[in-house]
Amino acid sequence: MKALVAVKRVVDANVKVRVKSDQSGVDIANVKMSMNSFDEIAVEEAVRLKEKGTVTEIVAVSCGPAKAEETLRTAMAMGADRGVLVEAEDLQPLAVAKVLKAIVDKEQPQLVIVGKQAIDGDNGQTGQMLAALLDWPQAVSASKVEVAGDKVKVTREIDGGKETLELALPAVLTADLQLNEPRHTKLPDIMKAKKKPLEKTKPADLGVDTASGLKVVKVSEPPARKEGVKVPDVATLVDKLRNEAKVI
Repeated sequence: MKALVAVKRVVDANVKVRVKSDQSGVDIANVKMSMNSFDEIAVEEAVRLKEKGTVTEIVAVSCGPAKAEETLRTAMAMGADRGVLVEAEDLQPLAVAKVLKAIVDKEQPQLVIVGKQAIDGDNGQTGQMLAALLDWPQAVSASKVEVAGDKVKVTREIDGGKETLELALPAVLTADLQLNEPRHTKLPDIMKAKKKPLEKTKPADLGVDTASGLKVVKVSEPPARKEGVKVPDVATLVDKLRNEAKVI
């Protein structure tokens, strides 16, 4: 079984992002970049399936700038066998899904695993759109994955409990935080990853039109949180909640 995992290069989760002065986007100049945390979980799950003997090959794919090669090398250090870099800038979720479909058509994997969302845009759309374009079954926000033969059983957390789905392969899964704890890469694995094959291509080479109908009008920081106040009694608290906060 071949598994395909999509990974994205994003601002590191520990970095406080800054908005550009012209409010056209987030300033990433001289900012530490890392693999999207949900995508790390997706890679880890594919590697664990390979270690169990379920998956025989893992292909990591990234859509982004040339520097996204570093993200793919990280995925290969974790255990992916090879990488595919689709060089493109500022792709919207639908465009990414179209690119991934072209890669899937070429690679013919039986399982596609992506993070449930990217921590920069927080759209949470790519996996679902890809499944729709492929006309494959999907399970989003997976917290447990079990592959048996030509079926995959997925447990996902929902409001009020858990839901278990059984899908026929091929299928698309999106990884949630509860799925696993990604491994730390070791120096020997990082060195080996540098020698693993990495293919570079562009959307046009795949016959994909990435033109978007969406336009970012403005990016702004959230308003500063107002300072809290202390109240002398419950009556005053209720009054403020009703008349100032207007939540009751």
